[in-house]
This record gives sequence, structure tokens and C-alpha cells, in this order.
Amino acid sequence: MIPLLAYRDNSCDPKKCSVKKLGRLGYVRVVDSLKKIPKSSLILDPNAKQALSPADKGVPSITVLDCSWEVLDDIVVRTWPLRRALPFLVAANPGHFGRPCMLNSVEALAATLWILGEEEQATEILARFGWGMRFLEVNAEPLREYAAARDSAEVVAIQECYL
Repeated sequence: MIPLLAYRDNSCDPKKCSVKKLGRLGYVRVVDSLKKIPKSSLILDPNAKQALSPADKGVPSITVLDCSWEVLDDIVVRTWPLRRALPFLVAANPGHFGRPCMLNSVEALAATLWILGEEEQATEILARFGWGMRFLEVNAEPLREYAAARDSAEVVAIQECYL
């Protein structure tokens, strides 16, 4: 199991916060400062220049930026050693259902785990949400293809088929 972290800036709606729930259940360690995240952790950043791929297997931990989309650009992680963007996937959460590339934090963590070959851990965290398994159903084909890719360039090429 890969340790999961979440940097929360409290800009999202606390009643709808999926990471708070995972934190309460012990699946995610929630931190309120970037200084509390190990520099070796893979940061999920939609603004990263490199796509996540199976070549990233072996990371010591995964960190999601749990914040509102409106403040994402204000969180300074541009100099982080290991930043990756997720490839094209469709949200299944109630707030963004059916919207491409608008995943919530739990979907982002689950997609990352799936692509890195940790399907059981991905399924386990998604199972805590009524809509969770729907995310895997909606994205079954691209997740399978991304997980079979060799590297970031191949993931980007696969993604092009969905755009």
C-alpha cells in the first residue's frame, strides 16, 4: 500500500470534502502545510508538465492538493521535484459528474493508484463513497490503457485518442 497524503487549504466545501472523510477513516494523512509533505512524495498537480505513468511506480507516497479549483494556481508547488498531471479521465463525483478532467481528490488518488498498479487500494478508497465504483466504470477503458503504458509519452499518446 502506498501512503496517501492530502494538502488541505480549507477552500473547498467542508460538507462535501471527500478527503476529510478519508482522513477520518485513516486512509489519508491530511496536512495543512506543504512543509509537512516529504520532498520524495509524488504531487498530483494538474499544471505539471509530465503525465503520470506506470514508470512512476515505486514512489514512497502520493500527495493530492485538496483545494478549490479556483485557488489551485495559488498553491506554489512548481519547484517540487516530483509533480505529475493525470491524463484525461471523466469525473463521477456528484459535484462534477460527467465533466472531463474535473476529478475530486479521491478520484485523483484512486486514478493514480490504478495507473501505478495498486488497483486494490484504489478500489478500497472509492468504495467509501456511493458514487465511487461509478468512477471506475466510467473510466475503465482509459485506466486500463494508461496502466499498460510504458511511460509518460505513451500515456499522452493514449490520452489523445480520448480528446
